[in-house]
Amino acid sequence: MDVEIIKHSGERTNFSIDKLKSSLRKSGAEEALVNEISNNVRDELYQGISTREIYNRAFALLKKEKKGYASKYKLKKAIYELGPTGFPFEKFIAALLFYSGYNVKTGQFLQGKCVLHEVDVVARKNDQIIVVECKFHSDEGRNCNVKIPLYIHSRYRDILNNYNVKNEVEKPTQGWVVTNTRFSKDALQYGKCAGLYLLSWDYPKDNGIKDRIDRLGLYPITASTLLSQREKQFLLSRDIVLCKQLINDDFYLDHLGISENRQARILEEIKILCKHN
Repeated sequence: MDVEIIKHSGERTNFSIDKLKSSLRKSGAEEALVNEISNNVRDELYQGISTREIYNRAFALLKKEKKGYASKYKLKKAIYELGPTGFPFEKFIAALLFYSGYNVKTGQFLQGKCVLHEVDVVARKNDQIIVVECKFHSDEGRNCNVKIPLYIHSRYRDILNNYNVKNEVEKPTQGWVVTNTRFSKDALQYGKCAGLYLLSWDYPKDNGIKDRIDRLGLYPITASTLLSQREKQFLLSRDIVLCKQLINDDFYLDHLGISENRQARILEEIKILCKHN
């Protein structure tokens, strides 16, 4: 019998054990564990269960077996935990670009032809200069609609028009719009037509935020299953947005008053996360 489940958006669909298995495999779990957890979750389903409840059950079972797997499994939720202001998300995107070989600066002011613009991230690599605007949504299931790239494109054009007037060499070569959720169909169509580079959780295909995190081993500090919310917020306030950064600056754990035994377990977990797939 098909079991109807409810997504974050309110949409109803049938439960797919194959999709659940696929998400578990991406955590690095072995096939035997994937099958065991999937079967346990399936046996506890009921009509109208939410995807959040399915996720919570699978996460709890995975965490019980191995915290490193659970941390990877909760990656999408960890990105939402970078909120609510969106500023840590900007720092996180800047870090992704930095470890991809870019020279990055955040919170930059660029003069447009008409007005001055505050830009989230300016990144440079070779002859490429990209201007990045981040749109963070704290509500799961909320897509980034066409109004966002429309608005950002108008700001980007104003910046370009100022460089056209001055004829300066350091003219931006590309405008980016980055979101932690997904783009609507119209937003993707407009971005492609306008020449904007759009980056979301799963777009472009095989090169979205999730793919880049997995490929580079650049997991947000919020992916840890051992740090408390208060501890994560403390680290984010010190610009520690990546697990990789905490390995290099583990003295912050002393500042938090964390015992040596717990520090060792936290560092062990995030070192597993930081390993490239």
